[in-house]
Amino acid sequence: MGSINLNNVTKSFGETEVIPPIDLEINDGDFLVFVGPSGCGKSTLLRLIAGLEDVTSGQIEIDGRDATAIPPAKRGLAMVFQSYALYPHMSVRRNIAFPLKMAGLDKAEIERRVATAAKILNLTDYLHRRPGQLSGGQRQRVAIGRAIVREPAAFLFDEPLSNLDAALRVNMRLEISDLHHSLKTTMIYVTHDQIEAMTMADKIVVLNAGRIEQVGSPLELYNSPRNRFVAGFIGSPKMNFITGDDASKHNAETIGIRPEHISLSKESGEWRGKVRVAEHLGSDTFLHVTAEGIGTLTVRATGEFDVSYGDQVYVTPDPPKIHRFDQSGATIT
Repeated sequence: MGSINLNNVTKSFGETEVIPPIDLEINDGDFLVFVGPSGCGKSTLLRLIAGLEDVTSGQIEIDGRDATAIPPAKRGLAMVFQSYALYPHMSVRRNIAFPLKMAGLDKAEIERRVATAAKILNLTDYLHRRPGQLSGGQRQRVAIGRAIVREPAAFLFDEPLSNLDAALRVNMRLEISDLHHSLKTTMIYVTHDQIEAMTMADKIVVLNAGRIEQVGSPLELYNSPRNRFVAGFIGSPKMNFITGDDASKHNAETIGIRPEHISLSKESGEWRGKVRVAEHLGSDTFLHVTAEGIGTLTVRATGEFDVSYGDQVYVTPDPPKIHRFDQSGATIT
């Protein structure tokens, strides 16, 4: 089991409240991602769940029991950090086995768990090596293996891929997703990278200044953002926002349109503009277009769209895909 409930949880450092009252329900088996800009409180919230920070008020329940005052080692959770925190003088086998040895498990059980974790993570052939002989991705898998052997109620990941290059991050996203489907254990994952959130999560929690802006599946947040903050944070490239007369025509303070929901033409369209930057990626073309009376818009075209800097183009938003926001930034439905 791995259900976790936060009931009116707050956190303050001195007089500064960094986590206002939060209620959150995490179901057994969820892959839940905390996402938001730097300083939004996502790592602090994870540390509160882990017990590495004390809550100022409120209650944390793990599998139905009050865990607010339970020390980290007894919460039945395993945490994987951004830094691998491996012992350089120990072999991979000993690094993975270390928490079990400290817990006093017998040698046969330790060996069974290490062998199982190594098989899941494709580390069996590397058990004799030391961390310095491994790649970054392999080291991160060792850190995850050290968490797996504890057979926790939930895994807590604090930006575990930040130290890896782009290609390794993609591979590790796939491996962690596969791991979740294999173990069917609750996972809570912190990242500032909304692409990681969109591609890995069952459920996303968007945080802003310690507050939960919206909770939902990736597509719920993409298609039906609750406010302008969520609309601007979820989606890559980011949503375009337009104010002024063009927003007023839609009875809104601001309208938003995603780059993939704008059509391009060299002949005619709603807004005329000039190409500022053209990014030709083969599968897609991303244009940054300075539109008259609008400003700079990011537009995504499928495949190759043959334009260059300074060319004139016309852009037209898809009306059903336009998002409307009021003066407070809330979505107008």
